[in-house]
Amino acid sequence: MRTDGRNPNEIRPLHLTPEVIRHAEGSVEISMGHTRLICTASVDDRLPKWLAGSGQGWVSAEYGMLPRSTHSRISREKALTGGRSQEISRLIGRALRAGVNLKALGERQINVDCDVIQADGGTRTAAVTGGFVALALALKFLQDQGELKELPLTQYIAAISVGLHRGEALLDLNYDEDFACGTDMNFVLAPGNRFVEVQGTAESGTYSRQELNAMLDLAVSGCDHLFVQQAKIIGSFFPLQSES
Repeated sequence: MRTDGRNPNEIRPLHLTPEVIRHAEGSVEISMGHTRLICTASVDDRLPKWLAGSGQGWVSAEYGMLPRSTHSRISREKALTGGRSQEISRLIGRALRAGVNLKALGERQINVDCDVIQADGGTRTAAVTGGFVALALALKFLQDQGELKELPLTQYIAAISVGLHRGEALLDLNYDEDFACGTDMNFVLAPGNRFVEVQGTAESGTYSRQELNAMLDLAVSGCDHLFVQQAKIIGSFFPLQSES
């Protein structure tokens, strides 16, 4: 039995609440168990200099943790100066760009900010899942304003963590499980068993091909569930395509 009573293949209770920040073009609060984040998507007509005149847009992300989002206070980081925050910000940006037609976006940038209110494991994967919903809402806002002829979304994007504890694969790790697991992996997926990114490390010992396959299977089933939950908010304008 897991520390919170879940089965090995169960994700934590998930809640997505849209439009929580009135000034942002797109926003959502995501909670997975006790992990909570606010994700906002902001439209910026200024592109990075290296993209100026390219005819395409860009999606970037910034990730940060509030000082008391963890058990003890952490120092407030300046944007993108902390090594961990910078690495996670880049992961989120790469993941979200996988779901966008940057040419159709035009010469504008969408900045997605993911702020951790409360951390209990899986903050980076929750940031990807919630950040995609905020991004989709911002793009729909642009389309409604007549700024975009077509919605430049190409596919759903979500992420989940999987760990290996005493030879058993566990889906969607909380902090206690993350700390105890000898192997911890993060998966970013699109529908149809399409992988965007896989991050995995065996911190003690090794893992077998069979154990890796078990973790992959859990990640796919977990993200399939996340896609359905995302679609409850954005499916009216960007339907989730069923896979045969």
